[in-house]
Amino acid sequence: MTIVEYVTALSQNPYFGAGFGLFGVGASAAVLRKGFQSSMVLFRRHCMITLEVPCRDKSYQWLLQWMTNVGAKKTQHLSVETSFEQKDTGQIKTKYDFIPSVGQHFFSYKGTWIKVNRTREQQTLDLHMGIPWETVTLTAFGNNKQIYYDILEEARTMALKAHEGMTVMYTAMGAEWRPFGHPRRRRPLHSVVLRAGLGERIRDDCTDFINSTQWYIDRGIPYRRGYLLHGPPGCGKSSYIMALAGELEYNICVLNLSERGLTDDRLNHLLCVAPQQSIILLEDIDAAFVSREDTATQKAAYEGLNRVTFSGLLNCLDGVASTEARIVFMTTNYLDRLDPALIRPGRVDMKEYVGYCDQEQIELMYLRFYKGEQAAENAKVFAERVLSTKKNVSPAQIQGYFMFHKHSEQKDVLEDINTIWTLG
Repeated sequence: MTIVEYVTALSQNPYFGAGFGLFGVGASAAVLRKGFQSSMVLFRRHCMITLEVPCRDKSYQWLLQWMTNVGAKKTQHLSVETSFEQKDTGQIKTKYDFIPSVGQHFFSYKGTWIKVNRTREQQTLDLHMGIPWETVTLTAFGNNKQIYYDILEEARTMALKAHEGMTVMYTAMGAEWRPFGHPRRRRPLHSVVLRAGLGERIRDDCTDFINSTQWYIDRGIPYRRGYLLHGPPGCGKSSYIMALAGELEYNICVLNLSERGLTDDRLNHLLCVAPQQSIILLEDIDAAFVSREDTATQKAAYEGLNRVTFSGLLNCLDGVASTEARIVFMTTNYLDRLDPALIRPGRVDMKEYVGYCDQEQIELMYLRFYKGEQAAENAKVFAERVLSTKKNVSPAQIQGYFMFHKHSEQKDVLEDINTIWTLG
């Protein structure tokens, strides 16, 4: 029997024909399925555009808030974020924000339908935040990336508008900066009463620095500025920095050099990734390190307090790897305890003494609390009586005295001068 005859015989066999037919149907289905899958891959690759936003990205919370208020505001699958805000009346209001929950959501933006897929990895944690790792994925038809630029820009603008007129305080958490507490209302610069011309001199220097980027570049000078405010406690150093940040529309990054686990490398990294338009504040810098000129006994008292070395701090402030476009403020109550290397020019460009009140300061503080026809004359009498009783009086003591007499008549304020020292 020839091969042709053998094949002809098999084809006439009903069992073989049925099996071959089933095989053909199965093969055809597999080919169609594979072709459909390949077509969908090609379709997604060339006809759809996807954006993935992980929870560690700065725009993650902006995007969730934007979807809550603009994008997916009609979705019925929600999760809640509870916060508290203080009204001008002093009352605390509870605020509930409903954001799209984990799962899929759909919304239309500028005529384009977008699918949102918010996923949460229960087995994976964000080590810095201590919460499950989350990702938001946006998928839309087309290949125009501009739609995602527009969404992120709207989300950023909305987030900034929510903090408009506020000062955000940042604190170091792990290797990055996180907002600390609620944004604070900006404090007017004139509300901090310093000696005549001092506040304006520091503000003008900061403003000149901010506006002189090209001047530094043309001369090859590192674009950074350091300030040191020194003086007795309660004289307004920290209060002035807070008010100055509001005046410059900057935020504040508070860095504690005595924090456990803070190393030279981490300190350098934090200074490199500090939020833009922020003041880096190192308070009570004298308490973080011992001067190299102190005795061995004094050095032993500081031993083991932290892992940041003094040389590491110096290199972060003015070393080869130090960052630019940075404003650093340091405060201390004891200037003589600071190592000369720390406060040399280049690391500290401007040193200012913020001291006890003079007569003009006391008069200005009086006029901020009390009004009326006799207020100017009473302010002068009050200042003279205070300074005749004691020369060294801090603004904190004066303010505490005025707070104690906030409902008193001006004549009682003038007569009860000795209360200042008991409150101080």
